[in-house]
Amino acid sequence: MKNIASIYRVEHFNAAHRLHNSQWSNEKNEMVFGKCNNLYYHGHNYELVVKVTGEIDAATGYVMDAKLLSDLIKKYVLEEFDHKNLNKQVSYFQYLNPTAENIARVIYDLLRKEIDSKLEIQIRLYETSKNFVEFPASK
Repeated sequence: MKNIASIYRVEHFNAAHRLHNSQWSNEKNEMVFGKCNNLYYHGHNYELVVKVTGEIDAATGYVMDAKLLSDLIKKYVLEEFDHKNLNKQVSYFQYLNPTAENIARVIYDLLRKEIDSKLEIQIRLYETSKNFVEFPASK
């Protein structure tokens, strides 16, 4: 049996967004997205949990260096998203509705490019204490 473990890093960021589909009428947007379609945006205090799973390295005892993981999250997520209007200031959402699902997917894609492909990663993003998303989804 291989020595497989998971490490987790928890971070927080604050961001505003508006859920809106420009292909739809205002009435349909209001019907589907409700108060999340507020013309003046609304914000969340997001909690991000990044899970990295892999074999424990015999030389270091690490799955992945936690400091490196922290630095990657800071550079590719926090600096990009924290205290921003996602719709207006973050290029990834210029044509992508910034739902929690899409935010988690974008974060996954950003970190996936930077973390060794032999390691599995999963993003858990809490939009509120009651609503969260995992990407990719647990099987």
